[in-house]
Amino acid sequence: MALVKGISRRVIVVESPDPHIFEQAIFILSNDAAGGGVSSQQVVEQAVRIAKSYARTHGAPPRRRRLTTWMAALLGGGVIGLLWLVLTLV
Repeated sequence: MALVKGISRRVIVVESPDPHIFEQAIFILSNDAAGGGVSSQQVVEQAVRIAKSYARTHGAPPRRRRLTTWMAALLGGGVIGLLWLVLTLV
């Protein structure tokens, strides 16, 4: 197993706004980020903005409405009642 020494990276860890999608987002800063005239607060704000944008656009698909038991019973009763009515009137 190879071990790499002497490399240090700065990272920003952002907690997820929606834990169903991801737990954390990890951003690895480039070496040029320190001298780019951008404050650390601005870098963190941009990371949070990107994580929230990803969560909004790649979120879980909207849930389809399922037919619950009582709704199925009402629907079945209505269909049977309608069928009975049609057959007795004919």
